[in-house]
Amino acid sequence: MRPLRIAVVAGEASGDLLGASLLRALSARGVSYEAIGVGGDVLLAEGLKSFFEASDIAVMGLGPVIRKLPLLIRRIRETAQAIVAAKPDILVTIDAPDFCKRVAKRVRAAAPDIPIVHWVCPSVWAWRPGRAPAMRPYIDHVLCLLPFEPKALAELKGPPGTYVGHPLVEQMVAMRPQTTEEAATRASLTRQTVLLLPGSRLSELRRLLPLILDAKDIARPDGDTIRWVIPTLPRLVDTIRAGLGDEADAIEIIADPAEKQAAMRVARAALAASGTVTLELALAGIPMVTTYKVANWEAAIARRLIRVSSAILPNLILGENIVPEFIQQDATAENLGAALRKLLIDSPEVERQRAAFERLAVIMRTDGASPSEKAAALVLDLAQKGRDRLAHDKPAARP
Repeated sequence: MRPLRIAVVAGEASGDLLGASLLRALSARGVSYEAIGVGGDVLLAEGLKSFFEASDIAVMGLGPVIRKLPLLIRRIRETAQAIVAAKPDILVTIDAPDFCKRVAKRVRAAAPDIPIVHWVCPSVWAWRPGRAPAMRPYIDHVLCLLPFEPKALAELKGPPGTYVGHPLVEQMVAMRPQTTEEAATRASLTRQTVLLLPGSRLSELRRLLPLILDAKDIARPDGDTIRWVIPTLPRLVDTIRAGLGDEADAIEIIADPAEKQAAMRVARAALAASGTVTLELALAGIPMVTTYKVANWEAAIARRLIRVSSAILPNLILGENIVPEFIQQDATAENLGAALRKLLIDSPEVERQRAAFERLAVIMRTDGASPSEKAAALVLDLAQKGRDRLAHDKPAARP
């Protein structure tokens, strides 16, 4: 049998990592494959032949999208045409829904026999639920990162979905205490490590970093020595250091992933911007306080569109508001500082969050297979069904 021909389209760095993990999982199963599509350096290292550089479509924000719109439209057309011409056994689109859904629609219209899988469920459960049924004509299956998403897709009449697990689950051991010394440091009340996470976008840093700095001064218990740590990305180190001003010497900035995990293993608590990092902290077992602020007009629009009671992934997965969140007008240094202070002493709030995060870790675990292994199994199954269907439909050779 010829090698599996798989098309992968990943337009962002996170999608590049997921796509590469899929190809590695296929190799681990002994599957011979030919991979084509769109991807970055990590996918290229796994053998993907990319139609063009992924940076062409990796844009965020209204302004950059408008400036690149002619190129984006051309790349959508070119990607779909190249996939149809290659006749892959399956197409896997990863995240980047604005680009991927347009490619998938074109491929489905031109070559309806190619199975199409999308990895990372759009947040249809939170806003714009109409996107779920709209995906059904051109997406055969969705690989979900969160355990409640398959049910949400079914209730919204979207395509079928399977929970394969979140990549963060694979890092859980590395983020939790691994030695008795690390466990003792996390539990200590006299030399605490507290993580400050003001976000990764410049707009978030402008709004949240000054707020978080004011809140930490209110939170500090009398007489305690606290190690304040800001884990961030290398490209943001200088921006954050400049934003710290006179406090630059009192706050540690970490940009190395291994150092970040080491800090998480001993962290007592965290003050964080809403986002995926809250799930990371919860899986690490770190109690937290969360916050977020946007422009008033953005908040007004969000209130009309968002359908969920919390902006925090751990709360949504657990089905209850365990993690305190202070949004918009409630996001004050006084509120944040008072809530964080409760996590820096032995308090019911600390025990409540820790117990909830143990439940969350159980919910997030899959059957022992990693997300990439489960994704590979589903992709192979759908690809084989597509092959079998084509073989069944092919006219028998004449004698």
